[in-house]
Amino acid sequence: MIFRRLLLVITVIAALPFPALFGAEEATVANAVPAGEAHGSEAHGDGHADHSVTPKAVELFDIGPLPVTNSMIYTWIIMAVIFLAVRMGTRQMNDKPSKMQNFIEAAVEGLEDMTAGMLEPKVVRWCFPLVATFFLFIVVSNLMGLLPGVGSITYNEHPIFRPPTADANTTIAMALVFFMMSTYWAFKYNGVGGLIKHIFGVKGGMTGLVVIPLFFIFVFIGLIEVMSILIRPVALAMRLYGNVYGGESVLTLMLHTQPLGLAALPFYFMELLVACVQALVFTILCIAFIGTLCSHPEEEGEH
Repeated sequence: MIFRRLLLVITVIAALPFPALFGAEEATVANAVPAGEAHGSEAHGDGHADHSVTPKAVELFDIGPLPVTNSMIYTWIIMAVIFLAVRMGTRQMNDKPSKMQNFIEAAVEGLEDMTAGMLEPKVVRWCFPLVATFFLFIVVSNLMGLLPGVGSITYNEHPIFRPPTADANTTIAMALVFFMMSTYWAFKYNGVGGLIKHIFGVKGGMTGLVVIPLFFIFVFIGLIEVMSILIRPVALAMRLYGNVYGGESVLTLMLHTQPLGLAALPFYFMELLVACVQALVFTILCIAFIGTLCSHPEEEGEH
């Protein structure tokens, strides 16, 4: 059952990166530029070609009213890879697991243990499929973004494949999914009145006249907390996008340096580490943010 829930969440997230959110760099515009102007725009003052990576996803073609970008195509490929891997590992579950089943079970159990160590059991049951999907999707996206051919195989002079986590549309879509679900779980856990008290109420179980001045202080702190809650999805999206896009840009520049792009080698190994670390950071922050809304500080203090 848990694997089916993971696959369902992956499907929902994979369908969310809309090019209209940040806009896409249309191939038709680039093709309409005269050759002389295009050559001039791709060159610096010293005559060297510009090998920088565009921050926008490139629109390759349309499917009806839906513009399809290179990051969307790679998202679908990554989704298919995850589907096939999970299906192969869970097709014949038995007490003596295969290597693939053992790997998938170890990954899921490790993520579940990490989530259970930070949240209450009932909250873990709610959010684990989402945060586990985030981790699996991000780490696979980041690692597959380092495969040969990504960014270099072109269609109409534009890369066909782009890591979805290097596209702000995808990271913002994931952050919005987190924000909506964490808000829903916060209301489900606390209730409307309980959530208001959780954010604005006086902490520490104090009573008496001292509560009156503290009330205004905690209301002010609550307003800051509301701002923090609203900023969290922006921070999640931009942190992931900035790190992956920055690494992609550095690797692209280093691959075009002499001799033979060997300067990119140490950066490539560093990006392998960053790919896993950023997936873990995104997941842990999601769990921590959920924990701040779905917990009772007074009870935690007693324990």
